[in-house]
Amino acid sequence: MSKQVERQLIVFDFDWSMADQDSDRWVFEVLAPDIRRKLKNMKSEWTDLVAMGLRELHEQGFTRQDIEGALRIMPFHPAMVRGVKTLKAAAKPQTSFLCLSSANSVYISTILESKGLQDLFTEIVTNPAEWESSGLLNLRRHIDPNGPQHNCPVGCNPNICKGSELDAFLKRHGVDYDRIIYVGDGSNDFCPALRLRSQDMVLCRRFRALERRIAQEGQTRGLKCQVRYWAGAWEVEENFKQLPDTVEAN
Repeated sequence: MSKQVERQLIVFDFDWSMADQDSDRWVFEVLAPDIRRKLKNMKSEWTDLVAMGLRELHEQGFTRQDIEGALRIMPFHPAMVRGVKTLKAAAKPQTSFLCLSSANSVYISTILESKGLQDLFTEIVTNPAEWESSGLLNLRRHIDPNGPQHNCPVGCNPNICKGSELDAFLKRHGVDYDRIIYVGDGSNDFCPALRLRSQDMVLCRRFRALERRIAQEGQTRGLKCQVRYWAGAWEVEENFKQLPDTVEAN
């Protein structure tokens, strides 16, 4: 049965999905490649490694201004900015935005503000970070390693289960969206994709882990939503422009 799309939700991963880089790695590559190399050779939970790297960055004398400056020049395609602003401004359908990311709150907010997108998202669910008076950026996991863990059977990262976070957002807001579109690239974007319905859609970035998981596990794990693939941000904008006015709802 065809249904007019009155309200839709666009869910973004951040690194390599909305932005054209990995913000964690970018900061170290721009400011301190020696720390970037050190982290690359270490095996531990990624958010904990980044927190350690930020402490070392602080010890080397890098400032808040240095980190914010690196974030503001991180690659972010103008087509992505145009695409989301156009959807946000349209009277119909009414579009809300959610960010689910393994980056951190300071990185995301700094980059969004530099692009004029600070008011885009209804919520940003990510690892919390805050500046200390000394100039240290203090980062910790979204899910405290000393508290209850998510135990996701799909294999989400320890710091966040994006599928559970998507379900929790929908429950908090109580909106029956006619369509949900998920823009992602990584392995931990597979879990929320499995929560989507047949009228929903994943915009999957090519040549990355999400594409591989969809190919290898999508059928066996019961992926129901439509999947469209993209390589450049201009194609995300193009997909947004081509969204139909109706969906086939079960």
